[in-house]
Amino acid sequence: MSKVRTSRARNRRAWRGVAGVAAGVVLVGGGFAAANASTTTDDAKKAGVHYPVNKKATGVAAVVSAANAFLNTLDSDQQASTVLDFSQANATAWSNLPCAGSCRPGIEFGSLSEEQLAAAEQVLKVALGSDKDTGYDHVMQTILADDVLASAESTSSASATSSGEPTDSASAEASAEASATPTDLPTGAPPSSGTGGGPGGFSYGSGYYYLAFLGTPSADGSWQLHFGGHHLAVNITYKDGKVSGASPFFSGIEPTSWTADDGTTYEPMAKFRNGMLKLTGSLTSEQLAAAKLSESFGDVLLGPGSDGEFPETKEGLKVSELSPKQQKLVLAAIHPWVADVDDATAKQLMKTYAKELKDTYVSYSGGTGLDTNGDYVRIDGPSVWVEFICQTGVVYRDKIHYHTVYRDHTRDYGSEFSFS
Repeated sequence: MSKVRTSRARNRRAWRGVAGVAAGVVLVGGGFAAANASTTTDDAKKAGVHYPVNKKATGVAAVVSAANAFLNTLDSDQQASTVLDFSQANATAWSNLPCAGSCRPGIEFGSLSEEQLAAAEQVLKVALGSDKDTGYDHVMQTILADDVLASAESTSSASATSSGEPTDSASAEASAEASATPTDLPTGAPPSSGTGGGPGGFSYGSGYYYLAFLGTPSADGSWQLHFGGHHLAVNITYKDGKVSGASPFFSGIEPTSWTADDGTTYEPMAKFRNGMLKLTGSLTSEQLAAAKLSESFGDVLLGPGSDGEFPETKEGLKVSELSPKQQKLVLAAIHPWVADVDDATAKQLMKTYAKELKDTYVSYSGGTGLDTNGDYVRIDGPSVWVEFICQTGVVYRDKIHYHTVYRDHTRDYGSEFSFS
């Protein structure tokens, strides 16, 4: 993971945490515009546009209603930061890095009031899958993990500072990462406050997640729900009252599991990992040899900035050569990524991927245990594309963390843009 420097220190308001307003940078219509909510007084705020809400709506209309209800809690400046052009520049401006608003569009959650946060959460709850450990639940746990990571990074940075080392140099950043041993990393609940600003100017924590509507939410037009932050990118495209694309979807995690102060253990990507483990664990030695890739990987191949760059030739083991039981394991392995959209859309996508299964390929690099840096598994079909890779932790240096991405050869961004 490359280092990203921010130009200035940022105060932030942790999601569900202490009060405070962050200065942010938002991407508007393909260009950058600064927004500093902390300098805006209540008297100077202008009322925003009022959008219609229908609490009895279902399907995409329910998503539109929830989006409108959220917009109605915002003033005009906040609405302008949230409703942006549905342009290729805005749609593709997502990242897995903890680079706050410098690499993604939308309104920063750390700048929202409790009422506004509740309304924003409702948008995600309506738009995402409702099953346990998928959709909304998975996204919320991913965000929760970033508060745990912020606390761990803060602890390691404080340790470096107390040792007399400067904390604003590249060498000090590397030292702060290296000092993050199991003895100085908490396993409790996420902090109620913090400053983020991890190694290299990274900004960890639940306040650094951004929501944008690219295009005006409607049940008959084209628009995109664009949400993300560190280790998360949700891109759901709507067209004529239907979901036309549920990808790209990036999901990662560090730490991979933790136990909160109330005794609850969280492991947001267990189903993602376990599905891949069951699949690769079912392969015979001959099948493993056929699935083995010659190249090694340090990250997912089709991460941010790699739109449309699918390999021309599929590699690995063709699923048509697997037993019926193994073919079912391939579908089961795909499902957790597809399930992070509404249930009806996920069901339809899985039907498509099942029809294309015999022309789908399974491959891997490194080991198949998914517990070592460089362990990598890929599923590549006529439509579906899923990657899972293990990397050495950025803060938890003695552990691994996961990067994954789900794409669709024909449905990324609802097929609204050309990447040829």
